[in-house]
Amino acid sequence: MDNRGQDNKATGEGRPRAVSGQILARKEREAREAVFPDLRNLGIAARVIVLYVAMVVGYALATANVPFDVVINVSVSLLDTVPLAVGIGLAWALASRWLRKLAYWQAATTVLVFTAVSVGVWARWMHAPIWRAVPLALLALAVVLVYFHTLGRALSPAVTEARLQALQARIRPHFLFNSINGVLGVLRAEPKRAEAALEDMADLFRVLMRENRTLQPLQDEITLTRQYLNLEKLRLGDRLNVVWKLDKMPTDAMVPPLVLQPIAENAVYHGIEPTQAAGEIEIDVSRLRGEVIITVRNPFLEQAGAHHGGNKMAMGNIRERLALHFDAEARMVAGPRDGRYQVQLILPYRKSGDTKAIV
Repeated sequence: MDNRGQDNKATGEGRPRAVSGQILARKEREAREAVFPDLRNLGIAARVIVLYVAMVVGYALATANVPFDVVINVSVSLLDTVPLAVGIGLAWALASRWLRKLAYWQAATTVLVFTAVSVGVWARWMHAPIWRAVPLALLALAVVLVYFHTLGRALSPAVTEARLQALQARIRPHFLFNSINGVLGVLRAEPKRAEAALEDMADLFRVLMRENRTLQPLQDEITLTRQYLNLEKLRLGDRLNVVWKLDKMPTDAMVPPLVLQPIAENAVYHGIEPTQAAGEIEIDVSRLRGEVIITVRNPFLEQAGAHHGGNKMAMGNIRERLALHFDAEARMVAGPRDGRYQVQLILPYRKSGDTKAIV
């Protein structure tokens, strides 16, 4: 019996599976890779300062003979090392854009070598023992780098987890069914409009299902939100009115994906759906110095207090993703204001090139 055909079939089936397995394994490795910390970020800088002060205090405690020596040792150590630490920190911050393009170990090695040279020159100028100053500095820096590497690997899976949670919160079955019913409702009378709605649905779900780990142009997020609101307009008709204020929008800004669309969905779900009266959603995007401000306002219905409880899950998802991308530099404020419900995002102004998460 000739088994060559079966062997070829097995090989042909096995090869795509092997290739798919390799691709999945590579993607999993990439998803778990830590990104070199960006010292330009205020949250990252704050963590580095805390670690630096903690290590100085630890060194003071280890070298003190009596309790009073701790205060003296801390003061002397800070006086001697702060200028050097600030200089290394500034160099790190200025080089962050370039360092974050390298593998973590390559960037870490670069910073360690720079630190060793800088501390050696400083110790020679200060007539301090190089044999002690350089190892201590490298040990302190290694602690910082290991901490951020561990933090980065811990948070990388959380990016995917947060995205999946956000999808679960956003894509409610009723939205898909209502969108399809809305298309069917105008399919015969307005086939062109139905075709455009189907294209919007395809684009919307394509974006929702893709990997969303990096920043994207703000304009893309605006387009996605427009497509979503067009679908809701198809269903709600004159009950839904949308006012866009984009005159001051920075067209080159980069933002986390899927931060505006779920807020717009909440505005529809909590501000328009509970009543048969017409309602207005206002979306204002502007730049103020080094920040991008996104504000969404919708009707606030006092009698639908329980309905507004659903805000918490979607808002929690957005807060988590803002923290993953910007740490302490981004914030969100939500709540009733002047008789309307307002959600405001304040994001750091990032241009193309700063597309990775902070860690």
